[in-house]
Amino acid sequence: MGELIYEFFMLAYLCFFLLTTKTLSQQQEPQVPCFYIFGDSLVDNGNNNGILTLARANYMPYGVDFPQGTTGRFTNGRTYVDILAQLLGFPNYIPPYARVRGRALLRGANYASGAAGIRDETGNNLGDHMPMNQQVENFGRTVEVLRRLFRGNNYTLNAYLSKCIFYSGLGSNDYLNNYFMTDFYSTHSQYTPQAYANALLQDYCKQLSELYNLGARKVIVTAVGQIGCIPYQLARYDGNSSRCNEEINDTILLFNLGLKKLVIRFNKVLQGAKFVFLDSFESSKDLVVNAKTYGFEVVDKGCCGVGRNNGQITCLPLQQPCEDRSKYIFWDAFHPTEVANILLAKKSYYSKAFAYPINIQQLVAL
Repeated sequence: MGELIYEFFMLAYLCFFLLTTKTLSQQQEPQVPCFYIFGDSLVDNGNNNGILTLARANYMPYGVDFPQGTTGRFTNGRTYVDILAQLLGFPNYIPPYARVRGRALLRGANYASGAAGIRDETGNNLGDHMPMNQQVENFGRTVEVLRRLFRGNNYTLNAYLSKCIFYSGLGSNDYLNNYFMTDFYSTHSQYTPQAYANALLQDYCKQLSELYNLGARKVIVTAVGQIGCIPYQLARYDGNSSRCNEEINDTILLFNLGLKKLVIRFNKVLQGAKFVFLDSFESSKDLVVNAKTYGFEVVDKGCCGVGRNNGQITCLPLQQPCEDRSKYIFWDAFHPTEVANILLAKKSYYSKAFAYPINIQQLVAL
């Protein structure tokens, strides 16, 4: 009798062990096979570390709250795409393209580069970087590697890539480090705000179309945020009627409106395309308007920086940042804190408030 009871409990334990192990493995299995990222310093995670540029963040206190410390991320902790990768179920963060080769590319790569823009000359004032055209070229090289791994079977490769998530967030530097930097660039005198938005959208349309031609089907495209409200601009703005530089914000809205229309057009004319537009302008505005609800106390200063609004000079090497990062929307003169990134990522994943026509969770399920 005792032996029967013992065997019963052993079988029960074995069933429980197998069940829980299966559940854990299911939890660790990503919702999509791969995640490819294109963008600028908002999502760069180390691609600029080894190049000659001022647009790099591989020094303390950047990464002060990140488990691996300083990596080249332009914030105190995780970026927006780090959190999105976790929401998608990836056990590890998507590595920078500069450090990933071979079979690892099957899981994805981050091609983003600080100072990058849609236009090639954007960000040249800061030094070397990989503009969007180069990022797309790098993905083209990735596809060649994947094709070899799929033994030249384009049908299987395309079926694989069609399940992946692609993220593209460009345009901020085309305004910050181009159009509104009149001492270095001539675009402001060459283009009206609407003509410049049209020129950017024309170039971006070609770049996103090339990603589609290379196999991208589920594509997240982000609008440009409220650049007129970041500490860098507030430190330089003397307006009395508004807290932010609304001239900059109004100019950016022209691009954002055109980008949403482009997403609608892509979904109509590109076979099998499922583009999602993230309204980063409104979501970043929401963080400020509802700051107290989210636990923020400081909405107009960087946690780390120098001068007015901690925005005249961005976070310097070994500078002492603010003590409680959770109270700040901005980490430095340009970039959000990890807490702000968490809120932005979760809203775009779960909610349709700032995502069109569907949220990211719904995009994954398609």
